[in-house]
Amino acid sequence: MATLTIVAHINANPDKIELVKSELIRLIAPTLAEKGCINYDLHQDNENPAHFMFYENWESRELWQEHMDARHIKDYQAATEGAVESFSLYEMSPGG
Repeated sequence: MATLTIVAHINANPDKIELVKSELIRLIAPTLAEKGCINYDLHQDNENPAHFMFYENWESRELWQEHMDARHIKDYQAATEGAVESFSLYEMSPGG
């Protein structure tokens, strides 16, 4: 079973930084408790506080996909609707 690394970039609208940050933080505990989650690390850009990044590792793509369908992800999406300027996600594997 190949592990999967996810790098997700979230850019909050400038007037919604604290809302987005608090909702992102709320994702951490339930996600870490999910089957297959190896790590789920949230970072905030030192120069641009509206830019957040999750660095995640999962035991498999299938388990990550289950995470993406989880209730806490849907709750986050509803709570931050209209507050996120952009979102990009990268599925990655170890290279080299």
